[in-house]
Amino acid sequence: MPPDPAVSETRTAVRRLLSSPEAAPFAGSPLVVACSGGADSLALAAAVAHVSRQSGTSAQAIVVDHGLQVGSDAIARRAVEQLSGIGMSAQVVEVDVDGMGGLEAAARKARYAALRAERPSGSLVLLGHTLDDQAETVLLGLGRGSGARSIAGMRPLDVPWARPFLAVRRTTTEAACRAQGLEPWHDPHNADPRFTRVRLRTEVVPLLEDVLQGGVAEALARTARQLREDSDALEAVAGVELARVRADHGLDCAELRRFPAAVRRRVLREWLTSEGVPEMTDAHLRSADALIADWRGQGGPALPGDFVLRRAHGRLRVETADRKPPNG
Repeated sequence: MPPDPAVSETRTAVRRLLSSPEAAPFAGSPLVVACSGGADSLALAAAVAHVSRQSGTSAQAIVVDHGLQVGSDAIARRAVEQLSGIGMSAQVVEVDVDGMGGLEAAARKARYAALRAERPSGSLVLLGHTLDDQAETVLLGLGRGSGARSIAGMRPLDVPWARPFLAVRRTTTEAACRAQGLEPWHDPHNADPRFTRVRLRTEVVPLLEDVLQGGVAEALARTARQLREDSDALEAVAGVELARVRADHGLDCAELRRFPAAVRRRVLREWLTSEGVPEMTDAHLRSADALIADWRGQGGPALPGDFVLRRAHGRLRVETADRKPPNG
């Protein structure tokens, strides 16, 4: 008998991503599934197990135990048992969540660090983010005014992370689990209104669906895809232009000023990143851009990592904060 439609959809999604041109460099490389024991990651693990058997590719799972709830070790063991039942080996990795920056962010940071450390060299780590997660990410970006990079959402492939389910609904992963006899764990944090994503999921998205008469999650995910395509094109232009405006270990301000703002700021971001400046915000970039587009002799902005951006003799340069060459 043919598989359940939901099962077929999850398997097709995995095949489509792994056969995409972007994933070609990883053909035949090991696959790792990040599995929490929830419906999304269990459905993903089952799909990967099936596809890897057909292709002869090595696949395994990593279950991260955050230790945030009583009995989390038992939940992790249950996930491993279910993974074994579908023919996938798994290991449990325990992490410490310090809570700095908020519980959600701290747990995510610890989880990604563990996955990166434990994955086999050269492997892709497949994550169970769905279309619904993508829609929530876009809403968060919109609400926070985070700009196009944030509203573009999560990428299907952002090495080493791979997200085959960004076009798959959460209801599909739940149906796929039922069809395969898998029993997902329901994380109580996913129903806790203290977390912003939970309120988006349970209050904001349903309201938008009602007001706009449906299709909101798909529309938000489609918006993310369109913005990623536009952003990728602008990034490519910025990469070419950066090579042209580099001068004397800095950037030529006169040449850079000719660019449209969207290209100019991307050039600045790429250059500053290459100079070692970490984790820039939109405010950092706009302050940097003011030295180009709105130059009035002002001093350069302080940047993360104890750097400062300075304009001197028509050039932008990144310096450590204690250096003070003359402006000009």
